[in-house]
Amino acid sequence: MRWAELDFDNRLWTCPSERMKTGETHRVPLTEEMIEILEPLKKLRSDYVFEGQKRHKPLSNMAMLMLLRRMGEERVTVHGFRSTFRDWASETANAPREVAEMSLAHKIGSDVERAYARSDLLEKRRDLMAQWSQFVASERNKRD
Repeated sequence: MRWAELDFDNRLWTCPSERMKTGETHRVPLTEEMIEILEPLKKLRSDYVFEGQKRHKPLSNMAMLMLLRRMGEERVTVHGFRSTFRDWASETANAPREVAEMSLAHKIGSDVERAYARSDLLEKRRDLMAQWSQFVASERNKRD
């Protein structure tokens, strides 16, 4: 994530197509909780929001896995976070399939369906992300 991709006024991160598996730009709505994490990082004055061990270089693709290992969370995987969100979106938030899948930047439907369904459902995803963010940050989900 690069600072130039963030629009704090519109509470939006736009990930460019060249960094997406689908080859398409992906817009991610930012929640209050996300902005609270991002704001203090501005002081680092790096091109990257989450700088790695080397100045002005991004975190490695192994950073999250190594963090989980150091925390002793052997049963948890990075991909599992995405899977957990997907299960929560359908089972707890009752989100429509399209909204949940688009939140994960998944392509949905056939080529014909996608030709007609051109919206990225940003505002519906914004609502879903706000619910998710509140769920994750809630006191009942914090460990003692």
